[in-house]
Amino acid sequence: MDVAEGQSQLPENNHHVAFMEHALSCARKSPPAPNKFCVGACLVDADEDRVLSTGYSLELPRNALADGDQGSTHAEQCCFIKIAQKHGLPEERIGDVLPPNTVLYTTMEPCNKRLSGNRTCVDRILRLRGCIKAIYIGIREPDTFVSKNTGEGNKKLEAAGIRVEFIPGMEDRVRSFNFFDRYHHNPYLRHG
Repeated sequence: MDVAEGQSQLPENNHHVAFMEHALSCARKSPPAPNKFCVGACLVDADEDRVLSTGYSLELPRNALADGDQGSTHAEQCCFIKIAQKHGLPEERIGDVLPPNTVLYTTMEPCNKRLSGNRTCVDRILRLRGCIKAIYIGIREPDTFVSKNTGEGNKKLEAAGIRVEFIPGMEDRVRSFNFFDRYHHNPYLRHG
């Protein structure tokens, strides 16, 4: 099922899968590179089953709210930047306009550590102070580029009262266009 921004009323029993499918379709737009994963995300009003914003890795310049360099934006970050642009707000204030039951679907768990020096996706979510109620994830982040990134961010999110759930059956689909095995086993392509 294809879900467009603003589309609503998905079947109740399939809404998690449909939104994760949409996040996967966003991830496929991410330009492949040997030093990053192709991740997709969508921010959703869970009460209305409506997509508020979508994003994928490297979709926007690092600082899309001002003149910035290209690259290094993560999928979740792109979702937040688009909401900020739409409402003329700084990214850290998008909680002022998000619906009360906002959830995030992302093909890979939000990062807890970044080599670029950019703010992590976990920190971006936490600074919204509870505006995101749940995060639905397709796969854990492997230690391919940043070691010890797996699970720590999820613990921080859960400690802040944000529900974190993995959507079963998505792992192979996310791996299929991220070349995990090729990069993981090649020491010349590993970073971090």
